[in-house]
Amino acid sequence: MKRLLLTASLLIPISLPAQQVGSNSASGQEKTYTLNVNSQLVVENVVIKDKQGNFLTGLKPSDFEVTEDGAPQTIRLFEYQHLSEATDPLPPPDPNDENITIYKRLTRTQFAAEGSSTNPSATSESRYKNHRLLAFYFDMTAMKPEDQIRALGAAQKFVRTQITPADLVAILRYSGGSVDVLQDFTADRNRLLSILQTLVVGEGQGNADSIDDAASADTGAAFGQDDSEFNIFNTDRQLSALQTAAKMLGQLNEKKSLIYFASGLRLNGINNQAQLHATIDAAIRAGVSFWAVDARGLVASAPLGDASQGSPGNQGVYSGTAVQAVTDTFTQSQDTMYSLAADTGGKALFDNNDLTRGIVQAQHAISDYYVLGYYTTNTAQNGRFRRVKITLKNGDQATLDYRQGYYANKEFNRFTSVDKERQLEDALMLGDPVTDLTIAMEINYFQLNRAEYYIPFEVKIPGRELALAKRSGAEHTLIDFVCEVKDDTGGMTVSNVRDDVNIKLSDSTAAELASRPIEYDGGFTLSPGKYTLKFLARDDETGRIGTYQTTFTIPNLNKETKHVPISSVVLSTQRVDPKDALYSTTHGKDEAKNEAANPLFENGKKLIPSVTRVFRQDHDLYIYLQAYEGAPPAPSTTLTSATPATPNPPPAPRPLIAFVTLYHDHQKTFETTPIAATPTPGVNRLGRTPIHFEIPLHDLPSGDYTCVVSILDPTNQKVSFWQAPFLLVK
Repeated sequence: MKRLLLTASLLIPISLPAQQVGSNSASGQEKTYTLNVNSQLVVENVVIKDKQGNFLTGLKPSDFEVTEDGAPQTIRLFEYQHLSEATDPLPPPDPNDENITIYKRLTRTQFAAEGSSTNPSATSESRYKNHRLLAFYFDMTAMKPEDQIRALGAAQKFVRTQITPADLVAILRYSGGSVDVLQDFTADRNRLLSILQTLVVGEGQGNADSIDDAASADTGAAFGQDDSEFNIFNTDRQLSALQTAAKMLGQLNEKKSLIYFASGLRLNGINNQAQLHATIDAAIRAGVSFWAVDARGLVASAPLGDASQGSPGNQGVYSGTAVQAVTDTFTQSQDTMYSLAADTGGKALFDNNDLTRGIVQAQHAISDYYVLGYYTTNTAQNGRFRRVKITLKNGDQATLDYRQGYYANKEFNRFTSVDKERQLEDALMLGDPVTDLTIAMEINYFQLNRAEYYIPFEVKIPGRELALAKRSGAEHTLIDFVCEVKDDTGGMTVSNVRDDVNIKLSDSTAAELASRPIEYDGGFTLSPGKYTLKFLARDDETGRIGTYQTTFTIPNLNKETKHVPISSVVLSTQRVDPKDALYSTTHGKDEAKNEAANPLFENGKKLIPSVTRVFRQDHDLYIYLQAYEGAPPAPSTTLTSATPATPNPPPAPRPLIAFVTLYHDHQKTFETTPIAATPTPGVNRLGRTPIHFEIPLHDLPSGDYTCVVSILDPTNQKVSFWQAPFLLVK
């Protein structure tokens, strides 16, 4: 069940060690007004040579004329990148001096922070100036294991024997889930070799295309619908990941070369043309050139297929269509890679076993160049193509090589449904969170059985940020929610949620939104372990996105022997009837099913967790948790020759003692009377014992508090304590 409620809580995040509570906005951050300034910086990298092919040096901004669609532009950014003197490769390192270490994968932001901390004086300008930026991109889904080994070996060979003092290398990987930045731009050979040598060969093999043509193997299976339509989506995902990588690199103004390692990339008719154009346009806009390297090397294809598959069993074996299908499939897979390279200013390396040669080609293609930047006078964000022309005022005999134009950005109100989905996918795949919307979140866990736990989560978004839609004249706004949970060990997606809520913006509703947050809740079932959660919310009226990302751990309470095993502890001031929810997205059977699984539903009321841990004196504080204990012994029976079997009565439930203590200014301010809690009838297999507290707050002074919950098991001589801070306001 997922629903939205208008609540009266303040949005002030307070950290809590026992369960995940947090926000994507810094605590205590004041927001009085927002100033939006829209400007678009257009960056062009220009290579200028005379009639003899020599690079022209010593030019100034005043020597250039730049126009966009015929309109003159003023140069605001001007740099000269000098690379001609650092062309000789560094001496090969001694193998005995190589220090291979397994590095933990970091996000792009973490790599940037790490680089600034190790060299505080190295600014972005000095870090990349007069350097050649090469990005190794390994598409694991498009390479067989033997091709992956060949591609990784070529990259290692380049790092050892061909890298020059001017080269900075980054490593990116796509294995079917997201684009991972394994290493930001660096010249550290040991780090690069460590990343390359510790990559897992065989990743992403479950997403390979299954081609159905005259050369396909005869598997003996019954006739049915082939899976060629799934190949359409596989290719779109590969191209989309490449587009995401280009956008990542587009944050830098310098020339970037992305070396794309793949074993071909085959389009499925015209179905992938839109995504192909989008990927190429994104690369051109970002100033990235693709250098495609076919990791298969020089291939000698057997006419009817090699030993990796069964022989074809159709008449194509005799008519020659099977041989033609093998040739066509191979050629088509290279045609796409050629288009990616040629349309972005790069080159493709085919039919060559020395894959390092493709990297060297990209390396030698970047020589001295000028970086020109201007703020376009055309502020319309309509997504149309704009033609750029750059000339020298006194250089009629010079040859200029630069990007001839670009596609402008699009405003959100001009997005199509495909554009909106692409925006969400990009935000979900990028390592850097988007914080246009402020999100606070709490994650709890409750044991369902010996193997599974129910994970309810609560999300709060300030209503004032969504009320902007009403100011623009909208009568409703659609909020999109995307939640993805991944296993922190293997990185596989184990659960996801996709939902949208349509909110009608009447005058009264908009007035409430301006002063109250919106709450969204949901839940899923997981096993014990460590997980990473990423939650996205988007206002479909303005296009603003908020991202919340965290890691959380579900303990295995079955192994708890020293303390009383307990669930998360929920603090709240609200018990509401689900029917009174202002916005509801599920009804009927689904709602009843979720209520049965969610322990926060009881006696027809829903307990709303206080995500922000801020309470008012005119409310009562509700505290809820569950304690668990092993199953009691099974009833035994006594058999005699004279009497029938008589079962012994089951043992009485073992009560637990619990109480709550509140501390203020390091002194005990309030303590509840201890209560005796007994297991819920019918669930003795877990010994599930719900524990409730209701504490009036009107007599307590305002300020910071620490809440301590104590649970004692007198029978087994065990105890557990839980504590968390909260804020009490008038």
